[in-house]
Amino acid sequence: MSERILPRQGVITLYGYGIGLSVDRGHLVMEDGVGPHRRWGRFARVGHGLRRVVVIGSDGFVSLAALRWLADQNAAFVMLERDGHVLATTGPVHSSDVRLRRLQAKAKDSGAGLQLAVRLIRQKIVGQENVVRERLKNQIVADRIAAFGSKLELPRRLETVLSVEASAALEYWSAWSNLLIQFPRADLVRVPDHWQIFGTRLSPITKSPRLAVNPPNAVLNYLYAVLESEARLAAAQLGLDPELGVLHKDAPNRDSLACDLMEPVRPLVDSFVFDWLSRGPLRREWFFEEVNGNCRLMASFAAWLSETALIWRKAVAPYAEEAANIFWSGRSKRSTHTHLPTRLTQARRSQAKAGNLVGVVPTIPETKPRCPICGSRVSTCSTYCAKCVPLVNRENLLNQAKLGRIATHSATAEAQRSATQRKQRVALRKWNPSELPGWLNKDTYRRDVLPRLAHFTVKAIRTQLDVSHPYATRIKRGTSIPHPRHWLPLLNLTGYRR
Repeated sequence: MSERILPRQGVITLYGYGIGLSVDRGHLVMEDGVGPHRRWGRFARVGHGLRRVVVIGSDGFVSLAALRWLADQNAAFVMLERDGHVLATTGPVHSSDVRLRRLQAKAKDSGAGLQLAVRLIRQKIVGQENVVRERLKNQIVADRIAAFGSKLELPRRLETVLSVEASAALEYWSAWSNLLIQFPRADLVRVPDHWQIFGTRLSPITKSPRLAVNPPNAVLNYLYAVLESEARLAAAQLGLDPELGVLHKDAPNRDSLACDLMEPVRPLVDSFVFDWLSRGPLRREWFFEEVNGNCRLMASFAAWLSETALIWRKAVAPYAEEAANIFWSGRSKRSTHTHLPTRLTQARRSQAKAGNLVGVVPTIPETKPRCPICGSRVSTCSTYCAKCVPLVNRENLLNQAKLGRIATHSATAEAQRSATQRKQRVALRKWNPSELPGWLNKDTYRRDVLPRLAHFTVKAIRTQLDVSHPYATRIKRGTSIPHPRHWLPLLNLTGYRR
Protein backbone atom coordinates (compact mmCIF):
# COMPACT_ATOMS: atom_id res chain seq x y z
CA MET A 1 0.00 0.00 0.00
CA SER A 2 1.71 3.22 -1.20
CA GLU A 3 0.80 6.90 -1.23
CA ARG A 4 2.15 9.73 -3.30
CA ILE A 5 4.33 12.31 -1.52
CA LEU A 6 3.42 15.88 -2.45
CA PRO A 7 4.76 19.20 -1.12
CA ARG A 8 2.50 21.14 1.25
CA GLN A 9 3.30 24.82 1.66
CA GLY A 10 6.57 24.05 -0.15
CA VAL A 11 7.57 21.54 2.56
CA ILE A 12 7.89 17.76 2.43
CA THR A 13 8.32 15.88 5.71
CA LEU A 14 9.68 12.33 5.70
CA TYR A 15 9.23 10.06 8.72
CA GLY A 16 9.01 6.42 9.66
CA TYR A 17 11.50 3.66 8.80
CA GLY A 18 13.57 3.05 5.73
CA ILE A 19 13.58 6.72 4.72
CA GLY A 20 15.30 7.20 1.39
CA LEU A 21 16.41 10.34 -0.46
CA SER A 22 18.39 9.86 -3.67
CA VAL A 23 18.65 10.92 -7.31
CA ASP A 24 17.66 8.70 -10.22
CA ARG A 25 18.18 9.92 -13.80
CA GLY A 26 18.05 13.54 -12.76
CA HIS A 27 14.94 13.12 -10.60
CA LEU A 28 14.84 13.45 -6.82
CA VAL A 29 13.39 10.21 -5.45
CA MET A 30 12.15 9.86 -1.88
CA GLU A 31 10.28 7.30 0.19
CA ASP A 32 9.21 6.77 3.77
CA GLY A 33 6.51 5.04 5.82
CA VAL A 34 5.80 2.56 8.57
CA GLY A 35 5.31 -1.12 7.84
CA PRO A 36 3.20 -1.77 4.73
CA HIS A 37 2.08 1.87 4.60
CA ARG A 38 4.73 3.39 2.35
CA ARG A 39 4.91 6.74 0.57
CA TRP A 40 6.96 7.67 -2.45
CA GLY A 41 7.72 10.71 -4.57
CA ARG A 42 9.63 11.55 -7.73
CA PHE A 43 10.40 15.15 -8.68
CA ALA A 44 11.92 16.70 -11.76
CA ARG A 45 14.07 19.82 -11.64
CA VAL A 46 11.26 21.96 -13.03
CA GLY A 47 7.90 22.53 -11.35
CA HIS A 48 8.63 20.58 -8.17
CA GLY A 49 7.61 23.37 -5.74
CA LEU A 50 10.10 22.21 -3.08
CA ARG A 51 11.53 24.68 -0.57
CA ARG A 52 12.26 22.38 2.36
CA VAL A 53 12.75 18.66 2.92
CA VAL A 54 12.36 17.83 6.62
CA VAL A 55 13.37 14.41 7.95
CA ILE A 56 12.08 13.29 11.34
CA GLY A 57 14.13 10.45 12.79
CA SER A 58 17.32 8.73 11.67
CA ASP A 59 16.32 5.42 10.08
CA GLY A 60 17.28 5.63 6.41
CA PHE A 61 19.79 7.23 4.06
CA VAL A 62 20.38 10.45 2.12
CA SER A 63 22.75 10.43 -0.84
CA LEU A 64 25.26 13.17 -1.63
CA ALA A 65 23.65 13.55 -5.02
CA ALA A 66 20.32 14.31 -3.32
CA LEU A 67 21.91 17.06 -1.21
CA ARG A 68 23.47 18.52 -4.35
CA TRP A 69 20.12 18.34 -6.15
CA LEU A 70 18.45 20.29 -3.34
CA ALA A 71 21.23 22.90 -3.24
CA ASP A 72 20.98 23.43 -7.00
CA GLN A 73 17.24 23.97 -6.65
CA ASN A 74 17.67 26.49 -3.80
CA ALA A 75 15.95 24.10 -1.37
CA ALA A 76 17.09 23.20 2.14
CA PHE A 77 17.45 19.88 3.94
CA VAL A 78 16.58 19.75 7.66
CA MET A 79 16.84 16.83 10.07
CA LEU A 80 14.88 17.09 13.33
CA GLU A 81 14.00 15.04 16.36
CA ARG A 82 10.46 15.09 17.72
CA ASP A 83 11.66 16.31 21.13
CA GLY A 84 12.88 19.63 19.69
CA HIS A 85 16.49 18.89 18.68
CA VAL A 86 17.94 20.09 15.39
CA LEU A 87 20.21 17.32 14.11
CA ALA A 88 21.38 18.77 10.78
CA THR A 89 20.64 21.50 8.25
CA THR A 90 21.94 22.19 4.78
CA GLY A 91 20.92 25.02 2.52
CA PRO A 92 21.87 26.98 -0.57
CA VAL A 93 25.55 27.95 -0.62
CA HIS A 94 26.56 31.57 -1.29
CA SER A 95 29.91 33.27 -1.35
CA SER A 96 30.66 35.03 1.93
CA ASP A 97 32.97 37.78 3.11
CA VAL A 98 35.45 36.56 5.72
CA ARG A 99 35.62 40.11 7.12
CA LEU A 100 31.99 39.79 8.21
CA ARG A 101 32.72 36.67 10.24
CA ARG A 102 35.77 38.30 11.78
CA LEU A 103 33.61 41.25 12.83
CA GLN A 104 31.01 38.82 14.18
CA ALA A 105 33.65 37.13 16.32
CA LYS A 106 34.68 40.52 17.78
CA ALA A 107 31.10 41.76 18.30
CA LYS A 108 31.11 41.38 22.09
CA ASP A 109 34.21 43.57 22.37
CA SER A 110 33.26 46.16 19.76
CA GLY A 111 29.82 47.00 21.15
CA ALA A 112 27.99 45.55 18.17
CA GLY A 113 27.00 42.54 20.25
CA LEU A 114 25.30 44.72 22.87
CA GLN A 115 23.53 46.71 20.15
CA LEU A 116 22.19 43.55 18.53
CA ALA A 117 21.19 42.04 21.87
CA VAL A 118 19.15 45.13 22.79
CA ARG A 119 17.32 45.15 19.46
CA LEU A 120 16.47 41.46 19.57
CA ILE A 121 15.31 41.40 23.19
CA ARG A 122 13.35 44.65 22.88
CA GLN A 123 11.41 43.19 19.96
CA LYS A 124 10.90 39.94 21.88
CA ILE A 125 9.45 41.77 24.89
CA VAL A 126 7.12 43.78 22.66
CA GLY A 127 5.90 40.52 21.13
CA GLN A 128 5.38 38.93 24.54
CA GLU A 129 3.41 41.92 25.73
CA ASN A 130 1.12 41.69 22.68
CA VAL A 131 0.52 37.98 23.22
CA VAL A 132 -0.42 38.44 26.87
CA ARG A 133 -2.55 41.51 26.21
CA GLU A 134 -4.39 40.43 23.05
CA ARG A 135 -4.64 36.65 23.41
CA LEU A 136 -4.31 35.76 27.07
CA LYS A 137 -6.29 38.88 28.07
CA ASN A 138 -4.12 39.54 31.12
CA GLN A 139 -3.64 43.29 31.22
CA ILE A 140 -1.81 43.31 34.57
CA VAL A 141 0.96 40.96 33.43
CA ALA A 142 1.14 42.77 30.07
CA ASP A 143 1.82 46.06 31.86
CA ARG A 144 4.57 44.42 33.91
CA ILE A 145 6.23 43.06 30.76
CA ALA A 146 6.01 46.49 29.12
CA ALA A 147 7.74 47.97 32.19
CA PHE A 148 10.65 45.58 31.71
CA GLY A 149 10.94 46.70 28.09
CA SER A 150 11.42 50.30 29.20
CA LYS A 151 14.60 49.23 31.04
CA LEU A 152 16.34 48.56 27.73
CA GLU A 153 16.68 52.20 26.76
CA LEU A 154 20.37 52.70 27.56
CA PRO A 155 21.88 49.45 28.90
CA ARG A 156 25.65 49.44 29.28
CA ARG A 157 26.25 45.76 29.90
CA LEU A 158 25.02 42.58 28.24
CA GLU A 159 24.22 41.14 31.66
CA THR A 160 21.57 43.85 32.10
CA VAL A 161 19.86 42.80 28.90
CA LEU A 162 19.90 39.15 29.93
CA SER A 163 18.51 39.99 33.38
CA VAL A 164 15.63 41.98 31.85
CA GLU A 165 14.88 39.15 29.43
CA ALA A 166 14.78 36.58 32.24
CA SER A 167 12.48 38.72 34.40
CA ALA A 168 10.11 39.38 31.51
CA ALA A 169 10.08 35.66 30.67
CA LEU A 170 9.00 34.76 34.23
CA GLU A 171 6.05 37.14 34.00
CA TYR A 172 5.22 35.99 30.48
CA TRP A 173 5.04 32.26 31.19
CA SER A 174 3.17 32.86 34.45
CA ALA A 175 0.31 34.18 32.30
CA TRP A 176 0.28 30.88 30.38
CA SER A 177 0.37 28.58 33.41
CA ASN A 178 -3.40 28.30 33.97
CA LEU A 179 -4.35 27.88 30.32
CA LEU A 180 -6.68 24.87 30.02
CA ILE A 181 -6.01 22.29 27.31
CA GLN A 182 -9.03 20.56 25.80
CA PHE A 183 -9.27 16.90 24.81
CA PRO A 184 -12.20 14.95 23.32
CA ARG A 185 -14.48 13.44 25.94
CA ALA A 186 -13.73 9.94 24.68
CA ASP A 187 -9.97 10.53 25.22
CA LEU A 188 -10.17 11.93 28.75
CA VAL A 189 -9.85 8.51 30.41
CA ARG A 190 -6.41 8.16 28.79
CA VAL A 191 -5.23 11.74 29.38
CA PRO A 192 -3.18 12.51 32.53
CA ASP A 193 -4.27 15.46 34.63
CA HIS A 194 -1.09 17.46 33.94
CA TRP A 195 -1.81 17.23 30.20
CA GLN A 196 -5.01 19.24 30.67
CA ILE A 197 -3.27 22.45 31.74
CA PHE A 198 -0.33 24.35 30.25
CA GLY A 199 1.58 24.47 33.53
CA THR A 200 5.17 25.63 33.66
CA ARG A 201 7.69 25.76 30.82
CA LEU A 202 10.26 23.95 32.96
CA SER A 203 10.15 20.18 32.68
CA PRO A 204 10.47 18.29 35.97
CA ILE A 205 12.70 15.82 34.13
CA THR A 206 15.43 18.27 33.06
CA LYS A 207 14.55 21.44 35.05
CA SER A 208 14.55 23.19 31.64
CA PRO A 209 12.13 23.42 28.69
CA ARG A 210 13.72 20.31 27.16
CA LEU A 211 11.85 16.99 27.43
CA ALA A 212 8.41 18.51 27.94
CA VAL A 213 5.90 16.47 29.94
CA ASN A 214 2.65 17.73 28.37
CA PRO A 215 1.39 18.33 24.81
CA PRO A 216 1.40 22.17 24.58
CA ASN A 217 5.01 22.43 25.73
CA ALA A 218 6.01 19.57 23.42
CA VAL A 219 4.41 21.40 20.48
CA LEU A 220 6.27 24.59 21.41
CA ASN A 221 9.58 22.73 21.62
CA TYR A 222 9.11 21.19 18.19
CA LEU A 223 8.10 24.47 16.55
CA TYR A 224 11.07 26.17 18.19
CA ALA A 225 13.25 23.48 16.60
CA VAL A 226 11.76 24.26 13.19
CA LEU A 227 12.41 27.96 13.85
CA GLU A 228 15.98 27.23 14.95
CA SER A 229 16.69 25.37 11.72
CA GLU A 230 15.38 28.33 9.72
CA ALA A 231 17.49 30.75 11.76
CA ARG A 232 20.56 28.59 11.16
CA LEU A 233 19.90 28.50 7.41
CA ALA A 234 19.31 32.26 7.32
CA ALA A 235 22.58 33.02 9.13
CA ALA A 236 24.58 30.70 6.88
CA GLN A 237 23.00 32.12 3.75
CA LEU A 238 24.14 35.62 4.76
CA GLY A 239 27.70 34.47 5.38
CA LEU A 240 27.46 34.51 9.18
CA ASP A 241 28.66 31.80 11.52
CA PRO A 242 25.52 30.28 13.17
CA GLU A 243 27.59 29.25 16.22
CA LEU A 244 28.99 32.66 17.21
CA GLY A 245 26.23 34.35 19.16
CA VAL A 246 25.94 37.34 21.48
CA LEU A 247 23.06 36.43 23.81
CA HIS A 248 23.68 32.71 24.21
CA LYS A 249 27.00 31.55 25.57
CA ASP A 250 29.27 29.33 23.54
CA ALA A 251 28.41 25.70 24.10
CA PRO A 252 29.14 22.42 22.31
CA ASN A 253 26.63 21.38 19.67
CA ARG A 254 24.68 24.65 19.86
CA ASP A 255 24.27 27.33 17.21
CA SER A 256 24.26 30.34 19.51
CA LEU A 257 23.63 32.96 16.82
CA ALA A 258 20.68 30.96 15.48
CA CYS A 259 19.26 30.85 19.01
CA ASP A 260 19.77 34.63 19.26
CA LEU A 261 17.88 35.28 16.03
CA MET A 262 15.02 33.12 17.28
CA GLU A 263 14.26 35.33 20.27
CA PRO A 264 12.11 38.04 18.62
CA VAL A 265 10.20 35.42 16.63
CA ARG A 266 9.31 33.19 19.60
CA PRO A 267 6.21 35.27 20.50
CA LEU A 268 4.97 34.75 16.94
CA VAL A 269 5.28 30.98 17.42
CA ASP A 270 3.52 31.29 20.77
CA SER A 271 0.65 33.18 19.13
CA PHE A 272 0.31 30.46 16.52
CA VAL A 273 0.18 27.76 19.21
CA PHE A 274 -2.36 29.69 21.29
CA ASP A 275 -4.65 30.19 18.28
CA TRP A 276 -4.30 26.52 17.39
CA LEU A 277 -5.13 25.40 20.94
CA SER A 278 -8.17 27.68 20.96
CA ARG A 279 -9.67 26.17 17.80
CA GLY A 280 -10.58 22.83 19.33
CA PRO A 281 -9.43 19.90 21.48
CA LEU A 282 -6.18 18.00 21.05
CA ARG A 283 -6.38 14.36 20.07
CA ARG A 284 -4.72 11.78 22.28
CA GLU A 285 -3.43 9.90 19.24
CA TRP A 286 -1.17 12.85 18.34
CA PHE A 287 1.04 12.26 21.39
CA PHE A 288 2.64 9.42 23.31
CA GLU A 289 4.32 9.25 26.70
CA GLU A 290 7.70 7.66 27.31
CA VAL A 291 8.60 5.70 30.43
CA ASN A 292 10.15 8.79 32.07
CA GLY A 293 7.02 10.92 31.44
CA ASN A 294 8.43 12.78 28.43
CA CYS A 295 5.60 13.75 26.05
CA ARG A 296 6.53 13.14 22.42
CA LEU A 297 4.79 13.97 19.16
CA MET A 298 3.65 11.30 16.76
CA ALA A 299 5.49 11.55 13.46
CA SER A 300 2.40 12.30 11.36
CA PHE A 301 1.48 15.19 13.67
CA ALA A 302 5.05 16.52 13.72
CA ALA A 303 5.00 16.42 9.91
CA TRP A 304 2.00 18.74 9.91
CA LEU A 305 3.80 21.18 12.21
CA SER A 306 6.81 21.14 9.88
CA GLU A 307 4.68 22.69 7.15
CA THR A 308 4.97 26.02 8.98
CA ALA A 309 8.74 26.21 8.26
CA LEU A 310 8.49 28.87 5.54
CA ILE A 311 6.39 31.08 7.83
CA TRP A 312 9.21 31.17 10.38
CA ARG A 313 11.77 31.67 7.61
CA LYS A 314 9.95 34.84 6.57
CA ALA A 315 9.77 35.97 10.20
CA VAL A 316 13.44 35.44 11.06
CA ALA A 317 14.86 36.82 7.77
CA PRO A 318 14.78 40.55 8.68
CA TYR A 319 16.45 39.91 12.03
CA ALA A 320 19.23 37.89 10.40
CA GLU A 321 19.90 40.68 7.91
CA GLU A 322 19.83 43.26 10.70
CA ALA A 323 22.41 41.23 12.63
CA ALA A 324 24.69 41.14 9.59
CA ASN A 325 24.36 44.90 9.13
CA ILE A 326 25.15 45.59 12.80
CA PHE A 327 28.28 43.41 12.64
CA TRP A 328 29.32 45.04 9.35
CA SER A 329 28.88 48.54 10.74
CA GLY A 330 31.56 47.82 13.34
CA ARG A 331 34.41 47.62 10.83
CA SER A 332 37.24 50.08 11.47
CA LYS A 333 38.26 50.74 7.85
CA ARG A 334 35.66 51.95 5.41
CA SER A 335 35.41 50.11 2.11
CA THR A 336 33.53 50.66 -1.12
CA HIS A 337 30.93 48.11 -0.03
CA THR A 338 29.17 49.98 2.77
CA HIS A 339 26.07 47.77 2.82
CA LEU A 340 25.36 44.07 2.59
CA PRO A 341 22.99 42.41 0.10
CA THR A 342 19.55 41.41 1.40
CA ARG A 343 19.42 37.85 0.12
CA LEU A 344 16.57 36.81 2.39
CA THR A 345 14.04 39.65 2.27
CA GLN A 346 15.04 41.13 -1.10
CA ALA A 347 14.42 44.53 0.48
CA ARG A 348 17.36 45.95 -1.45
CA ARG A 349 18.95 44.29 -4.46
CA SER A 350 22.16 46.26 -4.89
CA GLN A 351 22.67 47.99 -1.52
CA ALA A 352 21.52 47.15 1.98
CA LYS A 353 19.77 49.75 4.04
CA ALA A 354 21.23 50.15 7.54
CA GLY A 355 19.21 51.28 10.53
CA ASN A 356 15.98 49.90 11.89
CA LEU A 357 14.70 46.41 11.50
CA VAL A 358 13.86 45.55 7.93
CA GLY A 359 10.47 44.30 6.82
CA VAL A 360 7.30 43.45 8.65
CA VAL A 361 6.63 40.38 10.77
CA PRO A 362 4.44 38.07 8.67
CA THR A 363 0.83 37.46 9.52
CA ILE A 364 0.09 34.34 11.52
CA PRO A 365 -1.84 31.88 9.33
CA GLU A 366 -5.41 31.25 10.36
CA THR A 367 -5.79 27.86 11.99
CA LYS A 368 -8.73 25.71 10.95
CA PRO A 369 -11.31 24.84 13.61
CA ARG A 370 -11.43 21.33 15.04
CA CYS A 371 -14.42 19.33 16.16
CA PRO A 372 -15.01 19.80 19.93
CA ILE A 373 -16.02 16.14 20.24
CA CYS A 374 -13.28 14.18 18.44
CA GLY A 375 -10.70 16.85 17.52
CA SER A 376 -10.90 16.22 13.76
CA ARG A 377 -10.63 19.14 11.37
CA VAL A 378 -13.95 20.71 10.42
CA SER A 379 -14.11 21.38 6.69
CA THR A 380 -17.63 22.83 6.57
CA CYS A 381 -19.37 25.74 8.27
CA SER A 382 -20.58 23.40 10.99
CA THR A 383 -19.13 23.48 14.47
CA TYR A 384 -18.80 19.68 14.49
CA CYS A 385 -17.47 17.18 11.97
CA ALA A 386 -19.86 15.10 9.87
CA LYS A 387 -19.25 12.05 12.06
CA CYS A 388 -20.17 13.81 15.31
CA VAL A 389 -23.15 15.90 14.11
CA PRO A 390 -25.70 13.04 14.54
CA LEU A 391 -24.39 12.34 18.05
CA VAL A 392 -24.62 16.00 19.02
CA ASN A 393 -28.12 16.34 17.57
CA ARG A 394 -29.30 13.26 19.45
CA GLU A 395 -27.82 14.54 22.70
CA ASN A 396 -29.41 17.96 22.17
CA LEU A 397 -32.81 16.38 21.54
CA LEU A 398 -32.55 14.31 24.71
CA ASN A 399 -31.56 17.37 26.72
CA GLN A 400 -34.45 19.40 25.29
CA ALA A 401 -36.87 16.56 26.00
CA LYS A 402 -35.62 16.42 29.56
CA LEU A 403 -36.07 20.17 29.95
CA GLY A 404 -39.53 19.87 28.41
CA ARG A 405 -40.57 17.20 30.89
CA ILE A 406 -39.36 19.33 33.76
CA ALA A 407 -41.21 22.39 32.44
CA THR A 408 -44.49 20.52 31.96
CA HIS A 409 -44.45 19.30 35.58
CA SER A 410 -43.71 22.62 37.21
CA ALA A 411 -46.17 24.18 39.67
CA THR A 412 -47.30 26.75 37.10
CA ALA A 413 -47.89 24.10 34.43
CA GLU A 414 -49.83 21.92 36.86
CA ALA A 415 -52.02 24.88 37.85
CA GLN A 416 -52.74 25.73 34.22
CA ARG A 417 -53.53 22.10 33.45
CA SER A 418 -55.97 21.94 36.40
CA ALA A 419 -57.72 25.13 35.27
CA THR A 420 -58.12 23.78 31.75
CA GLN A 421 -59.54 20.47 32.98
CA ARG A 422 -62.04 22.26 35.22
CA LYS A 423 -63.09 24.41 32.31
CA GLN A 424 -63.63 21.37 30.07
CA ARG A 425 -65.60 19.53 32.75
CA VAL A 426 -67.91 22.53 33.17
CA ALA A 427 -68.43 22.65 29.40
CA LEU A 428 -69.27 18.94 29.32
CA ARG A 429 -71.85 19.31 32.10
CA LYS A 430 -73.52 22.20 30.30
CA TRP A 431 -73.62 20.43 26.95
CA ASN A 432 -76.93 18.80 25.96
CA PRO A 433 -76.76 15.97 23.37
CA SER A 434 -80.20 16.96 22.07
CA GLU A 435 -78.64 20.11 20.60
CA LEU A 436 -77.12 18.03 17.78
CA PRO A 437 -79.21 17.45 14.63
CA GLY A 438 -80.24 13.84 14.19
CA TRP A 439 -78.33 13.47 10.95
CA LEU A 440 -74.99 14.73 12.46
CA ASN A 441 -73.14 11.63 13.65
CA LYS A 442 -69.60 10.24 13.48
CA ASP A 443 -69.98 8.99 9.90
CA THR A 444 -71.32 12.33 8.73
CA TYR A 445 -68.45 14.11 10.48
CA ARG A 446 -65.83 11.91 8.80
CA ARG A 447 -67.47 12.16 5.36
CA ASP A 448 -68.57 15.81 5.16
CA VAL A 449 -66.84 17.89 7.85
CA LEU A 450 -63.31 16.46 8.19
CA PRO A 451 -62.29 16.94 4.51
CA ARG A 452 -63.32 20.60 4.70
CA LEU A 453 -61.04 21.25 7.71
CA ALA A 454 -57.99 20.93 5.46
CA HIS A 455 -58.76 24.42 4.13
CA PHE A 456 -58.55 26.01 7.60
CA THR A 457 -55.54 26.76 9.77
CA VAL A 458 -54.87 25.11 13.10
CA LYS A 459 -55.23 28.52 14.75
CA ALA A 460 -58.75 28.92 13.33
CA ILE A 461 -59.79 25.49 14.63
CA ARG A 462 -58.24 26.14 18.04
CA THR A 463 -60.01 29.53 18.34
CA GLN A 464 -63.35 28.07 17.26
CA LEU A 465 -63.23 25.23 19.78
CA ASP A 466 -61.14 26.86 22.56
CA VAL A 467 -58.76 23.87 22.71
CA SER A 468 -54.99 23.45 22.78
CA HIS A 469 -52.80 23.75 19.71
CA PRO A 470 -51.73 20.04 19.67
CA TYR A 471 -55.34 18.91 20.00
CA ALA A 472 -56.43 21.24 17.18
CA THR A 473 -53.62 19.83 15.03
CA ARG A 474 -54.81 16.26 15.59
CA ILE A 475 -58.39 17.28 14.76
CA LYS A 476 -57.29 18.81 11.46
CA ARG A 477 -55.24 15.74 10.51
CA GLY A 478 -58.07 13.40 11.49
CA THR A 479 -55.99 11.45 13.99
CA SER A 480 -58.44 12.49 16.74
CA ILE A 481 -62.25 12.61 16.52
CA PRO A 482 -63.40 15.52 18.71
CA HIS A 483 -66.17 15.22 21.28
CA PRO A 484 -69.67 15.47 19.73
CA ARG A 485 -70.14 18.85 21.36
CA HIS A 486 -67.47 20.20 18.96
CA TRP A 487 -69.12 18.85 15.78
CA LEU A 488 -71.62 21.65 15.41
CA PRO A 489 -69.04 24.49 15.88
CA LEU A 490 -66.81 22.81 13.27
CA LEU A 491 -69.77 22.49 10.99
CA ASN A 492 -70.40 26.22 11.30
CA LEU A 493 -66.70 26.94 10.72
CA THR A 494 -66.64 25.05 7.43
CA GLY A 495 -69.96 26.58 6.29
CA TYR A 496 -71.46 23.17 5.54
CA ARG A 497 -75.18 23.18 4.82
CA ARG A 498 -77.26 20.07 4.31
